[in-house]
Amino acid sequence: MNVEVVAVGTELLLGQIVDTNSSWIGEQLALVGLNSHFQTKVGDNLGRIVDTLSRALERSDAVIVCGGLGPTQDDLTREALAELAGEQLDEDETMIDTITAMFGERGRRMPMNNLNQARKPASAEFIPVQPGTAPGLVLPLQKGVVYAVPGVPWEMKEMLSGYVLSDLSRRSGDPAAIASRTLRTWGESESGLDELLAPRMAELDQLGNPTLAFLASGVEGLKVRITAKAADTATATSIVDDEADRLRTLLGPLVFGTDHDNMESAVLAMLEARGHTLGVAESLTGGLLGSRLASVPGASAVFRGGIVAYHPEVKQQLLDVPVGPVVTETVALAMARGACARLGTEVGLATTGVAGPDALEGHSPGTVCMAAVWPGGEAAITLKLPGGRQQVREFACISVLDLLRRRLMTDDA
Repeated sequence: MNVEVVAVGTELLLGQIVDTNSSWIGEQLALVGLNSHFQTKVGDNLGRIVDTLSRALERSDAVIVCGGLGPTQDDLTREALAELAGEQLDEDETMIDTITAMFGERGRRMPMNNLNQARKPASAEFIPVQPGTAPGLVLPLQKGVVYAVPGVPWEMKEMLSGYVLSDLSRRSGDPAAIASRTLRTWGESESGLDELLAPRMAELDQLGNPTLAFLASGVEGLKVRITAKAADTATATSIVDDEADRLRTLLGPLVFGTDHDNMESAVLAMLEARGHTLGVAESLTGGLLGSRLASVPGASAVFRGGIVAYHPEVKQQLLDVPVGPVVTETVALAMARGACARLGTEVGLATTGVAGPDALEGHSPGTVCMAAVWPGGEAAITLKLPGGRQQVREFACISVLDLLRRRLMTDDA
């Protein structure tokens, strides 16, 4: 089954709102084994919405149209569905009662234009999952089926997860189960990763199952998604597990986690397993590293705190950094040792350098010195990181965490 996604809203075309709904829907369709070859955005114009949906039905078996189900005059998805079906919009008394009750439960007055949301073409049905006042619609047509869902992300996701995806799978007649796993990597470019995995991907092209896809995630690294299809969930999961083990062997230390892991959660888990605590000393990252670490649930078991030593005098007074240039590996190591001493930890991390836009001490923007100290040793490196000021700071955070991760892995080997 081919499923097309149509996002409705002039604000999407003007860039006032980023269309994250379509990307999420596309991901969910892939996870349940449904093809999606087209995604389209269209403004709040009845004729253009009807034309877009008509074109979508000519090339796809089903269409998910997102947005345009509100109560105002520019919410035209219901009218477009009625025109596609050649029917009038009729008010549904049961839905009127449902929407009225929702407002009553919230202690709010219901504006009369909310009754527009209780209208539907005669051949359409309301989606039984309704988290908000905007009900979704299912419209079977001769060419295919249209699902209309709200543009509010959490409402849309509940309808997709609670009804639409399972109904699409039922209509497709394909009982197959889909399993997926994402390996998180850092330290290699997309082209480099493709080169490393090219022989295995050629083998999988012949097999057809599982499949691999690269997903670039900016400062969070590259993702390698494994997707398998089988007659049941257990078999599909087993295929994914076997392939994940194979790829870990091929990629080695490039893989730092799976699925929802990030670099900070991976490093904190490694330190907790060793019984170590962590302190950080930050200059150009200005507390960003500590913030990322503190965002991980349970971080307090490992992370004791951080020192933001931005000015050279603060570095000298709090971290025993020697007087002189501060964009050096020597200073980064002194900061990391100072973090351990001041915060009472076994492991310390430090960043210093030039975030930009101006040069410092003869070093161009993007020059970052970072260091890690741990019971097994210490290490410092200098990197030239890309991007503007914020990107340099973000790259520095994940790079210094990766520096520690790889050294700990080497100690384990």
